[in-house]
This record gives sequence, structure tokens and C-alpha cells, in this order.
Amino acid sequence: MRVYGVESNGKFREYVPTPFQVEHEEAVLEDWLEENPDGILEDGKLLIIGRQVNTNLGTTIDLLALDRAGDVVVVELKRDRTPRETLAQALEYTSFAERLDTDQLEEILRSYLNDESLVLAEYHREYFGLAPDDAVAFNKDQRIVIVGQHITSEIRQTASFLRGKGIRVTCVEFSFFQSNGGTKLLSQEIVVGNEPPKPERVSSGSLPVVSHEEFIRALDQNGKAVFENMLAFAQARGMPVHWGTRGFSLNADIDGTHVAIFFCYPPASVYRQSIYTTLMGRGGISMKTAVPEDEVERLWSKAQATGLFRPAGHELRCSIDRAFTESEVGEILSWCEEVAGAIARYGLKE
Repeated sequence: MRVYGVESNGKFREYVPTPFQVEHEEAVLEDWLEENPDGILEDGKLLIIGRQVNTNLGTTIDLLALDRAGDVVVVELKRDRTPRETLAQALEYTSFAERLDTDQLEEILRSYLNDESLVLAEYHREYFGLAPDDAVAFNKDQRIVIVGQHITSEIRQTASFLRGKGIRVTCVEFSFFQSNGGTKLLSQEIVVGNEPPKPERVSSGSLPVVSHEEFIRALDQNGKAVFENMLAFAQARGMPVHWGTRGFSLNADIDGTHVAIFFCYPPASVYRQSIYTTLMGRGGISMKTAVPEDEVERLWSKAQATGLFRPAGHELRCSIDRAFTESEVGEILSWCEEVAGAIARYGLKE
């Protein structure tokens, strides 16, 4: 990133990026972060409760903090370690921090501020400006913040992977700039951890619903002979027909609730010209109604016994790829009526 100052005459003067290791050791960056906790993350300030905190493994955490929710935040400077060492160290520190209880966190803060009378809950509430009735549970979760002048692609990729697994890792790049006149600037960019959240609900426009006439026109002669009889059968018995973007479902009506018995498709659909049962699939008869399992199995066997239906995933499929006899169409409609009777007899699941 190039940074410019604008002179009074409108000319740009470039600020030259200066590596921290030239004039500013990592300890200086640590000092800056400690004094400016609002600048570590863009999604809220942090309360620093400790610096160079000793762990049970003989190592030290650069900065230990709490966020507004009371979760512990381990802030680790990348220094000159390899990407693998940086991430391993941060995870090790977080495994230690995860075990700290409220009393231990309070002890760390008291030592850090050299105030034995300090109460963590009150100090945290005052620092973040929380209302008296805002409940905070400390250290329910942990966060990792890796800070460096350059966050390598290896660290970014692994940190993104850990975030996908529920471990909250944020990577922040800081750059130090200095002009010829001595003016100093510090830039900050979150390179991992500032991704927009996934939408809670996803909606989409839908294709137009096919009409009765359009569906019939899309059939071949074999399909017309079957589906015209089926639609007339449904109309005569008051069975609801729901039209979709390609085909329709034939339903039983149970006190205003419609339960599909068949899904019917034209030749141009993914399922070709066919009829699918709804005995076992998601939202099917076995899931929506109180029809007992042995009755569903009996209906399944009876459909197969006609020789017209074949297993297709969780359901049975009747492919209309030839001319059906009147008797065969009658078998399909008779089976449909028997399923509707079972649904009416046993009702819906409570």
C-alpha cells in the first residue's frame, strides 16, 4: 500500500514504508498496541488485562485481553518465526487461556494494573460502558489475534481454515510509514477475520409455474394417455393438484393439509416423463402422516408388484416411456386411491 501526504500546494508527498525491525523492534509495536487497544480490531475495542503473561508451559503471551462479551483474546506478534511456529504458538497460548477462570483473569488484571482492590466484573463493565443489567460470562470462548507487518499466505490460509472449524482467528497487518519531514503514520488492515457473515436467509426468484394446458402440450402421446386420466381422476375426487415449474403433485386433503401422493414430470424435465411416489422421501407420507411403517411397506410392495414401479433412491418411479394399457393406468389410479384412503384413515402426525 502506498501512502501520500498532500502538501499545501496540492502536491503529493509519499510516505515511505519503514520495516519495524529497522527502527522499531517488535517490542515497540507491542507498546503501541498495548497503549491503543482500540486499534487492534475493527469490530470493537479490547481490554488489555496482561502483557507477557506466563503460561504453564514456560512460555509467555504477548498480550492477553478481553472483548466486550467477556471472551479471552490472545494477541500474538508474528515476530520472525515461521508460519508454522507462529500458529502453533498462538494455539498453545489459547489452550492455556481456555482454562483460566474468572478469579485467575482477575488476578492477572490486578497484577497488570498493580491494583489489588480491582474487581474484574466492575472494571470490565465500566471500560466497555455496559449497562448494570448486562450479563457477562467471562471466558466462554477464546479468540486469537495474530499481528505482524506481513501476514504470509500460509498463515492466512491456515487461519481461514481454523475459522471454518469454529476457532476465531483474526490476522492483522500493521505498516509503519515515515515522511522526509519526520511525520509518522501507522496503517492497520484485517486480512483474515473481517469476512462478511453468511446470510441467515437466502431467497431467490422462481421460475413461472406451469399451467395445466402447458403441461399437457409438453407430453408425448404416451404421457397424455396417462396424465389426462390422472388429472380427471383427481378432479372427480376433489384431490388437490399443485402445479410446479415443470410438473405437478397429486395430493390427499386432510382437513386442509395437503399430503402429496405422486409427483408427475414431463419429458423435458430432469426426471423425464415419469411418476414418483412419496412414500419414504423427505416430507413424504412416512414423515408427515401417522400411517404406520408396516402399512407403508405394504403399499411399497403393492406398487412394485404392479410391475410398473421401480426403486429410485428413497422412492418408486414409474417411467412412462411406452404406451400404457387402460388396465395399467387403472392400476396406478387404484393404488393412488388406496394410499389416499390410508392417509385419511391414520391422519397426520401430531
